[in-house]
Amino acid sequence: MRDDRGVDLGGGVLVSDVMTAFPAYIRLGATIRRAAELISVSEVGQLMVLDHDGRFVGSLSEEDLVRAMLPGFDDVTAAGGTLAGAFQIFLERGRALADRVIDPLVVRDAVTVRSVDELARAAIVMIDRGIRRLPVVDDGTLVGTLSRADLCRAVIYHS
Repeated sequence: MRDDRGVDLGGGVLVSDVMTAFPAYIRLGATIRRAAELISVSEVGQLMVLDHDGRFVGSLSEEDLVRAMLPGFDDVTAAGGTLAGAFQIFLERGRALADRVIDPLVVRDAVTVRSVDELARAAIVMIDRGIRRLPVVDDGTLVGTLSRADLCRAVIYHS
């Protein structure tokens, strides 16, 4: 365990020991199209979002993007209530939203951990809240992410 200054107080594995140090990120003002491209290419389900000064502001998941494009029940009913009709609406909404900025979709109250936090604490937060990837933020700066896969690696390499 380490104190707020990073001084080792004895204890277990730290978040910094297993986190992904180069996370996929995007900046405020980017388009939904760019976010979809980054998620597709990076093969992560969540992008970290930075402001123009490089400060962490939140996250944007593939779920957030898909939810923005999904048609509502009334839209599906108006289109005849078919799966094909719903998919057509989904595609049209995706095209209509593609060049809009991501800013309204960003989750700004994202749960974060610090690199000096105990890994066990972070794991409990992730499981209790159903979080797949946690931003690792030190003094407002994104320094990495911690995924469930990182937790699995910790069991292999730190046991």
